[in-house]
Amino acid sequence: MGLVTAVLGLPFAPVKLVVSLGELIQRRVEEELHDPASARRRLEAIERAREAGEITAEEEAEAQQQVLDRMIGSTAGL
Repeated sequence: MGLVTAVLGLPFAPVKLVVSLGELIQRRVEEELHDPASARRRLEAIERAREAGEITAEEEAEAQQQVLDRMIGSTAGL
């Protein structure tokens, strides 16, 4: 039965591979969004941009809130 299943399932192998790859990418993106080190790097970059005069204080606050919203999974600020 395993051989028949393998032969009949062979045409669907590329689809299964694409689905598996999509799931892997989704997991990595979610890990990156919720990774404290990644959030810290983004917050530090925002702070450097503010210190360099590239963004205003209001833009800094908004960007920081977006980072924190992503970190906790909120979509209200997005």
